[in-house]
Amino acid sequence: MFELETLAQIPVLWYPTIFVLGAVIGSFLNVVILRLPAMMQHTWRSDCEVFLEIEPSEKAEPLTLATPGSHCPSCKTPIKPWHNIPIVSWLTLRGKCNSCGASISARYPLVELATALLSVAVASQFEFGAAQGLALVATWALIVLTMIDADHQLLPDDITLPLLWLGLIANAFGIFTDLASAVWGAVCGYGSLWSVYWAFKLTTGKEGMGYGDFKLLAALGAWLGWQSLPMIILMSSLIGAIIGITMMALSKLGRGQPMPFGPYLAIAGWLSLVFGDTIQRLSPYF
Repeated sequence: MFELETLAQIPVLWYPTIFVLGAVIGSFLNVVILRLPAMMQHTWRSDCEVFLEIEPSEKAEPLTLATPGSHCPSCKTPIKPWHNIPIVSWLTLRGKCNSCGASISARYPLVELATALLSVAVASQFEFGAAQGLALVATWALIVLTMIDADHQLLPDDITLPLLWLGLIANAFGIFTDLASAVWGAVCGYGSLWSVYWAFKLTTGKEGMGYGDFKLLAALGAWLGWQSLPMIILMSSLIGAIIGITMMALSKLGRGQPMPFGPYLAIAGWLSLVFGDTIQRLSPYF
C-alpha cells in the first residue's frame, strides 16, 4: 500500500499505470458486456422450461464469464495470450483474427481505450485512497451498464443492485456524502422515475422506460446523495435529446423507435461523480 501511495504521488508514473490497469479491466468488461446478457437469457429459458415442465430446447455448453475461454466467434479458435493484449493486439492484427482472417469489431479496443481514459480521468480528480478506488469501480460498472443497455435495452440487476448497495456502504463512512443523503438519494432516485413511468403509462398506455432505469438512478442517488439527482436527471435528458435528435437527423433512429435511457443516466451520473463540483460552479442551473 505504501508503495502504491508513493507511486500515486508521481503523476508521470501513476497515470500511465492507471491507463494500463483501465485497459486490462476494459478487456474484462468486454467479456461481461458480451456474456452477461447471454447468461441471463439462458437462465430465463431454463426457468421457463422447468416451470412449463418441458424438455430443454437446446443443450448448450455452459456459459460463464470464465468459460469457455476467449475464442474467435467465426472459427472458434482459442485466442492466444499474446493476441489478447488490450488495444495493442487489435492494432497489430489489424482488426482481424490471426487464424481465419475474419474481422474483429473495433468496439473491443474502443471499450478498452474508453475504460483506460475514463480511469485516468477518475485518478486525476480523486486523491489516492478509498474514494479513488470506489470511483473507479463505479466507472467500470457504468461502462458495462451503458453498453449492455445500448445493445439489449437491459440493465442487469446483477450490476445495478450491487452498485446501489456499494454506494450506501461507502457513504456509511461518509466517502462521497453523508448516509442520510445517500439513503434518501436511493429512495428519491427510484421513486422519481417510478412516478414518471406510471404517469406516462396511465396517460398514454405505453411504457416510457424500464424498471432498470429506476434502479440505476437509485444507485446513483446512493452514491451521490439526493442533492445530485436534479443535475443527473437534467443532464441525462439533455444528452439523450441531443443524441436522439442527431440519430434521427442521420436516419439512424426511426420516429417512434424505442431508445434506451440507461446510457444517458450512466453518462450523467459519471459526470456528476467525477466533475460534479466543477459543473455546479460553472452552471447556474444546478
